[in-house]
Amino acid sequence: QVQLVESGGGLVQAGSSLRLSCAASGRTFSTQAIGWFRQAPGKEREFVAAISRFGLSTAYADSVKGRFTISRDNVKNTAYLQMNSLKPEDTAVYFCATKSNAFTRSPETYDYWGTGTQVTVSS
Repeated sequence: QVQLVESGGGLVQAGSSLRLSCAASGRTFSTQAIGWFRQAPGKEREFVAAISRFGLSTAYADSVKGRFTISRDNVKNTAYLQMNSLKPEDTAVYFCATKSNAFTRSPETYDYWGTGTQVTVSS
């Protein structure tokens, strides 16, 4: 079992930056791919970014490519999402999730989820 806790969300102005953290419990963190997803009110949960077990491979949604960076520290059992040049359309609850083997862009394939952290970007 893996428990995930997100932090780092908040209310910021457009153009600002935030860094989200995803702290994981358990000894299996390095065996898990990590995904970040977000869900805005009235919308489906959507893929944001993902990183492979040892950080050698990453993927991003087109809407965040060039602005967001995903990373992980397997010693600290923590994953990060650095978000720069934030836009109002980035407003959502952000979730991290883990799965074994390779990452995917589909939330249905992830096994464990955090409870999310709210990011609000004002114009």
